[in-house]
Amino acid sequence: MAKTKIAFICVHNSCRSQMAEAFGKKYLSESFECYSAGTETKPSINSDAVRIMKEHFDIDMTAQYSKLIKDIPTPDIVITMGCNVNCPYILCRERYDWGLDDPTGKSDEEFIKTAEKIKENILKMKSDT
Repeated sequence: MAKTKIAFICVHNSCRSQMAEAFGKKYLSESFECYSAGTETKPSINSDAVRIMKEHFDIDMTAQYSKLIKDIPTPDIVITMGCNVNCPYILCRERYDWGLDDPTGKSDEEFIKTAEKIKENILKMKSDT
């Protein structure tokens, strides 16, 4: 049976959605294929996000990169990060918005708080399956 595809979406696919993809791959890989993408891309993902995920959660995101929505498979579930913009329509069975503030340019504490909330949401998804 094919795994359910989840797409974590935000504007630049450089911080929150990348962290969600990394947590998803760590905790949900038995039941889900996890992807992240954005409506725009950045040349590289947020270095603070990469550092925080490694230092505080022992997750290596160095191989991840910023992708456009068209570059990932059609998802079954779309989860937006709380972009404060109108996300494009993406065909899917289910759609959720996590309403997360972007920690870019903020303190490590804000990055950790955002990452903890993402992890909490991911673990809730795991317990619901």
